[in-house]
Formats: sequence, C-alpha cells, structure tokens
Amino acid sequence: MKKILITGGAGYIASHTNVELLDKNYELILVDNFCNSVYESVKRVEEITGKKVKFYEADLKDFVQLEKVFESEKNIFAVIHFAALKAVGESVEKPLMYYENNISGSLNLYKCMMKYGVNNFVFSSSATVYGDPAEVPVKEDAPVHATNPYGHTKAMMEQILLDAAKALGWNVVILRYFNPVGAHSSGRIGEDPAYPNNLLPFVSQVAAGIREKVVVFGDNWDTPDGTGVRDYIHVTDLAKAHVSALEKLENDKGTFIYNIGTGRGYSVLEMIDAFSKACGHPVKYQIGPRRSGDVATVLADPSKAEKELGWKAELELEDMVNSAWKWQSMNPKGYK
Repeated sequence: MKKILITGGAGYIASHTNVELLDKNYELILVDNFCNSVYESVKRVEEITGKKVKFYEADLKDFVQLEKVFESEKNIFAVIHFAALKAVGESVEKPLMYYENNISGSLNLYKCMMKYGVNNFVFSSSATVYGDPAEVPVKEDAPVHATNPYGHTKAMMEQILLDAAKALGWNVVILRYFNPVGAHSSGRIGEDPAYPNNLLPFVSQVAAGIREKVVVFGDNWDTPDGTGVRDYIHVTDLAKAHVSALEKLENDKGTFIYNIGTGRGYSVLEMIDAFSKACGHPVKYQIGPRRSGDVATVLADPSKAEKELGWKAELELEDMVNSAWKWQSMNPKGYK
C-alpha cells in the first residue's frame, strides 16, 4: 500500500481526490492549516469510503511543523501538493500575501522532500499560468504568461519544481486545472468557501437565497454572448486525474505537464442558465464591469492527458450543476 502525503488535504479538490485514492487503496497522510477548509470534510471522506486517513494540522510556511510530519511518516511514495491561496481577485488586492503563502510554503515542502528522500510529486497547477492565450484551445507547450499574482505564483511554483526535479532526479507530474466545479455524487462533500471567489459556488448561493444576485463581470468580451467563456470540469473527473498521475509516476521517470479540462467551453450566462434548470427557478444576475486580470476565453486541449495518462473527463455540464445543487441543498450552511 503506497503512502501519499497530501498538502491542503482538507480542501475542496483534495477531498474529492482523497475519495478516489482511498478507493484505490492508497494510504493517505493529510496536512492542512484550515485557512480555507475544515476538519469536517476529512471526516466525511472517511464516512464515504469507510477508510481512515492520518491527519496533521500544520502550516507549510512553518518549516519546523512540516518537518515533524516528514520525521513521523517514513516511506512516503509521493506528495500531492494542493495547498495554496487561490482567488484571482484577492491576489490582485493582496499580492504579497499570495507570494509569501504560495511560494514560501512550496519551498519548505520541496526542502523537506529533498531532506527525507521523497522523489515523486504531483503538483496542483492552474490554467491561469497561460494568461490570455494566443491560441485556443491551449496546448501544454503554449507560453506561460500569467496576468495576475495568483497565476504568477503557480507559474513560479512550477518553475522551481522543474529546476529541483532536474537537479535532484525527481519525477514530477504537473496538472494544470481548468475550472473545477460540482460536488461528490453523495452530496456529502463539495465546495464550501467562506466567500465564493469562483462562479459556480456564487451562483449556487444565489440560487439558495443566501446571496441576492450574481454579478457578471462584463458582457462585452469577444465571445458569442459577450460573457467570459471557460472550460469547466467536474471535480470528480479532476480527482481521477490525480490517480492517473500517481500511476504515471509508478511506471515512468521524468517530468510531465498535462492540461486537465474538457476542451468544451461554457459562458457565464450559459452556466447561470444551466444552474437555473438544476435548481428549478431563475438565478438572479446583473452585468457589472470587467475584472482586472480577467480574459475572454480559456479552453484546454486535453488530448495529451488522454494519450499519456489514459485520462479523459467523462461528466457533462448537467452532472456539474446538478451535483453542485445537491451539495448546496443538503448542506445549506456548508460543513458547519
């Protein structure tokens, strides 16, 4: 049974990944500081799977705390690194906080791996590293050109990792996520932000009457209906990509970068319309000004992941919005 250390292990994407990994009989060591998560998600993962995980409350910015985890846990096969602040708008307002948290935390993690001889790594990266791509759909060899501090931190974390891998002989899979949405089919785990920074949880809270309306950031983009187009991927499909990434590391040596998306785009208004159908009533919205750092269209070319990882997104838009609404309905106050 291979032991996997997961940073940010109580978070949204991690929770869904934990379910998939436990189903494949991996042994999980979770680390989280609860700045964007709660322990309840860990308990629910254990209830869904009927399996236990080991948990450490630690902050990656604190090297001593993190080192204690590596001291205690021998024979870690791989690290999956989810832990990061991830709101584009907040990163524009608080860049120093983002650089300190995301870069410093990652450096401490890389140093611990080096010291304790852990050589396999799966990195939770983002399509934001591409910025405003010249060609859509985006391939993995497109220039890295982030347009906001969050994207810059992800690009820097990637570069430091690639340099370390080259020098230290690490095996690395970088997964560049597009827009993860939805929730587990049980309705027991899902996205639970204190304040929604992404479209779908905001739409969900408006549908539930928690917030008054969705503000659509611009309706004059160069897209079919004037609103931004993104490649949304069901979080369960995304979670399964991490299982494929670990299997890749078991079989192949080197560094690999993959887009994790569907290759299909939906506009903001299309997402609101789909969610209105899922919840059975119109979701209120109003058009607002464009947001700093936003771009018109970002879509993945996921063909490399299908060819090399044997992974492909399977769930449709209907699955995404229905599962998100099921989670919202069953958990009106999130995990509280």
